[in-house]
Amino acid sequence: MDHHYDGEENDYMQQEDDWDRDLLLDPAWEKQQRKTFTAWCNSHLRKAGTQIENIEEDFRDGLKLMLLLEVISGERLAKPERGKMRVHKISNVNKALNFIASKGVKLVSIGAEEIVDGNAKMTLGMIWTIILRFAIQDISVEETSAKEGLLLWCQRKTAPYKNVNIQNFHISWKDGLGFCALIHRHRPELIDYGKLRKDDPMTNLNTAFDVAEKYLDIPKMLDAEDIVGTARPDEKAIMTYVSSFYHAFSGAQKAETAANRICKVLAVNQENEQLMEDYEKLASDLLEWIRRTIPWLENRVPESTMQAMQQKLEDFRDYRRQHKPPKVQEKCQLEINFNTLQTKLRLSNRPAFMPSEGKMVSDISNAWGALEGAEKGYEEWLLNEIRRLERLDHLAEKFRQKAAIHEAWTEGKEAMLTQKDYETASLSEIKALLKKHEAFESDLAAHQDRVEQIAAIAQELNELEYYDSPSVNARCQKICDQWDALGALTQKRSEALQRTEKLLETIDQLYLEFAKRAAPFNNWMEGAMEDLQDTFIVHTIEEIQGLSTAHEQFKATLPEADKERQAILGIHNEIAKIVQTYHVNMAGTNPYTTINPTEINAKWDKVRQLVPQRDQALIEEHARQQNNERLRRQFANQANVIGPWIQTKMEEIGRISIEMHGTLEDQLTHLRQYEKSIVNYKPKIDQLEGDHQQIQEALIFDNKHTNYTMEHIRVGWEQLLTTIARTINEIENQILTRDAKGISQEQLNEFRASFNHFDRDHSGTLGAEEFKACLISLGFDIGNDAQGEAEFARIMSIVDPNRLGVVTFQAFIDFMSRETADTDTADQVMASFKVLAGDKNYILAEELRRELPPDQAEYCISRMAPYTGPDAVPGALDYMSFSTALYGESDL
Repeated sequence: MDHHYDGEENDYMQQEDDWDRDLLLDPAWEKQQRKTFTAWCNSHLRKAGTQIENIEEDFRDGLKLMLLLEVISGERLAKPERGKMRVHKISNVNKALNFIASKGVKLVSIGAEEIVDGNAKMTLGMIWTIILRFAIQDISVEETSAKEGLLLWCQRKTAPYKNVNIQNFHISWKDGLGFCALIHRHRPELIDYGKLRKDDPMTNLNTAFDVAEKYLDIPKMLDAEDIVGTARPDEKAIMTYVSSFYHAFSGAQKAETAANRICKVLAVNQENEQLMEDYEKLASDLLEWIRRTIPWLENRVPESTMQAMQQKLEDFRDYRRQHKPPKVQEKCQLEINFNTLQTKLRLSNRPAFMPSEGKMVSDISNAWGALEGAEKGYEEWLLNEIRRLERLDHLAEKFRQKAAIHEAWTEGKEAMLTQKDYETASLSEIKALLKKHEAFESDLAAHQDRVEQIAAIAQELNELEYYDSPSVNARCQKICDQWDALGALTQKRSEALQRTEKLLETIDQLYLEFAKRAAPFNNWMEGAMEDLQDTFIVHTIEEIQGLSTAHEQFKATLPEADKERQAILGIHNEIAKIVQTYHVNMAGTNPYTTINPTEINAKWDKVRQLVPQRDQALIEEHARQQNNERLRRQFANQANVIGPWIQTKMEEIGRISIEMHGTLEDQLTHLRQYEKSIVNYKPKIDQLEGDHQQIQEALIFDNKHTNYTMEHIRVGWEQLLTTIARTINEIENQILTRDAKGISQEQLNEFRASFNHFDRDHSGTLGAEEFKACLISLGFDIGNDAQGEAEFARIMSIVDPNRLGVVTFQAFIDFMSRETADTDTADQVMASFKVLAGDKNYILAEELRRELPPDQAEYCISRMAPYTGPDAVPGALDYMSFSTALYGESDL
């Protein structure tokens, strides 16, 4: 018989056509379906203790097919045939097909014979029909079912994963992330999704398949290689495998829903129990507070002080503002909680709540009424008591204020009246103290009224039985006693001040007389001490004699001065007698002067001591001035001889160097003899130095007997020695120049005559203009044009290389020698070296050693640079650069 299936989506005929087309398009799909369907069947057959290996062979007898349907449907099929004949197998398969048809599935073109014959296509189609009916058809998600429901479920579960986009059951699953996302969404602990990569599908697929098989009991129905290696994986295989995830996780969803329902019921019950407990606690706390508060409000015992009663009123206001309002809120909340609890219990079919005994809402209302009854009249009683105490406190405060003012005024008054400051006061201070005391007596009389008012208020408080009357009485008595004491002390101090004033007026007159006479006498003594100790500086005997005469005149005034001193001390003794007789405490000093008898006696003694010291100092200074005068004359006698002698010798040397008598050798011989005579004069200079040292040690700074100082003598002597030495050296250099340049004596004399002619100041040098005039006189062509100036500048650079602006005679002789004589040049020396070198551009060390003396040969070898020309040989030396360096034309 033929069967067909009318499903919710399309009939099996259409599926069969699709089936044939799919297999024709991609044979790999048949492989995927065979593996998937086999694994799906085994996942159910395993519950019955059996398995299949070849899907078309193992279902041919119909036995395992019937067993599969019983497992997945949970129903018993007709009893199968156990025979092995073909007819038995067809019977079993028909029973299975009839059961499928009984579930609303119409099978078309699938007959028992094709299944028994092992038709793979028909067998796979039949298994797919079973999967659609029992695994996919019942899936329902948001009013969609079967395939669309399963697809929507997958989309909802993978929506949070940004790299997963499920749109179908083929290519949307190729990268494996969809399978991993389904597992991670329901069991996140099984997969570390963050480490997965979209570009590694093999790892993703195998991870999902292994985790599903190991932890979710979903057999591995697909191969990762087949899915990755196929452009479009088989939709039926994917749907079959994904449906296993749906059924695996939907069971967990049902258990979660059941647990949530139980938790919801328990939460309601727990909430109701908590509300009951809260009501009981709140009611107990509120009743306890009312029980404690009522006795406090019923207490009407008055306080004795205004502060205490005001504190009671403040406490009652705090009760009204702070303590009662929260309790009113608690009472209201308690009633609300009670009504809410009863409503919740009624809605949840629970019995009504019955509070504990005495905690009913009515019990709380009764207790609250008693509380408000106790409040009545409490505030009015408080205000009446406060007004009563306020009257007493006002009177007491008036007493305290007046008492405080009086006590503040009397503070320190006894100490002021009992102090004996007048014993150490001066007369002006005593007069000031008397005026101050008179002012105090006036102030004391003015305070009499306040003392009487204080006593009257204290009496009134006693009559009104003020609670603190004892302290008021004690304070009032203390004020009255102190007032009597102040009156007595005031009278006593007035008498003492007046008595002291009279004594101090007498002493003040004596102080004034003492000051008038002591001041000029003290000034005289200080001036005398200053004069006697003054360090005098004198330079002549006449000056010391004048000081001695003045000192003798001063000594003649001392007896009269001593009489004045005795009279001044007598005034002081009279003051001391008055102080001792009347026991006056003279802590102060004389207001008119700082001079005292001790100071006067000390200065007088000092003057007496300084007089003989001054006598001795004048005698010693007189002797010293006599010795200084002797030293001045001794030095002046020698200096007046030596000074002119040096000047004479300087002039003679100048004449010798200018006059040019005889040959240069004669001049040199004459000068050396002259030099010897000068050197022989040195002992006289040394003797003068000794005299000068004695003058310096005696601190003598002037000498009226001579105009010569030792410094003048030293400078003249040094100039004389320098001049004779320089003149001798000039003659020697002239001889060297004459001999080296071949200049005749006549030429030298001509040069000297010309130089002396233009050396008008006889300084031994020529200025630039003087030198220029001298050259013109000797025939040099130096014009006033630019060429002439350039030529003169060249000559000046030769004769004055240091640019001092002057030309010495030696520089003049050197220049004239070069201009008039034949001299060696660098080219001549270079030509001589070339002869020694055998006409080569370089010379060897052995050639120098052979032709020159040893010391001169080594000199040349050590200073000649190596020759670097193209014809150089080892050891070649550059004689050309050496020759130019000898004449300053290059560096040596």
